[in-house]
Amino acid sequence: METVVTVLVLLFVVFVALGVFAAVKVVGAAKRSVDRTITQARRTVEDHTLRAKSFAQPGPAGELAQLRLTLRTSMRATQDALYAGVREDESLKESIALFERLSAHGRELDMDLKRLEADPDRATLSERLPVLRERTRRITESAESLRWAARDRARRFADDDLDTLSAQIDMEAGALRHWTTAEPTTEHTTGAAGPAAGRTAASPAPGADSPTWSGAPRQASAEEPARPAITPSGRRPAYPWQKKPRPESTT
Repeated sequence: METVVTVLVLLFVVFVALGVFAAVKVVGAAKRSVDRTITQARRTVEDHTLRAKSFAQPGPAGELAQLRLTLRTSMRATQDALYAGVREDESLKESIALFERLSAHGRELDMDLKRLEADPDRATLSERLPVLRERTRRITESAESLRWAARDRARRFADDDLDTLSAQIDMEAGALRHWTTAEPTTEHTTGAAGPAAGRTAASPAPGADSPTWSGAPRQASAEEPARPAITPSGRRPAYPWQKKPRPESTT
């Protein structure tokens, strides 16, 4: 009795632990989903704000907003392309490591541009704009180089796979159409060498039973009765390549 109670208590504890573990997992997944949604919404709002500033504010302030928007768009597109491609191509892990190092410079530049947006000294800001443009250009060009290289690699793999698949399909299609291959046929000519040189298909040698390879019916002679077109039930047609059945032994 004590053993049964102990087993029941252990089962209860295990079920409770599994329930708590499942609840923690569900809560964690829900929290991550909410965080991703909030991050995406914040990012979308900030991008729209930067786009509006780039059109509405002339001068250095509008150019700063355009630089931030260009930087963020390029880095996000490269990140999506690399992380989507690494699922099928493990060699992109090194590219992702390089992109993470590039992202550190991109985040630093984005923070600098964001701080300069609220700087009231427009003269100093105008002097620093060429340097900021150059930094933005170098980072975005590096990101675009990684992104297009990953896309070209994926497209090349897809083209190679398509070429291999097309060749295999052509081979299979040829195998399926094997009946279209012309089979060599024996032509009977009057000038052929051998003992049958002077014979033709219309005048076979007497006593010789010529095989019907071409499928054409033989002309029935006067001594040979005409055969019915349909073989009666219980009898099978005889072919030249079949052996004659042996007679049953009576011993």
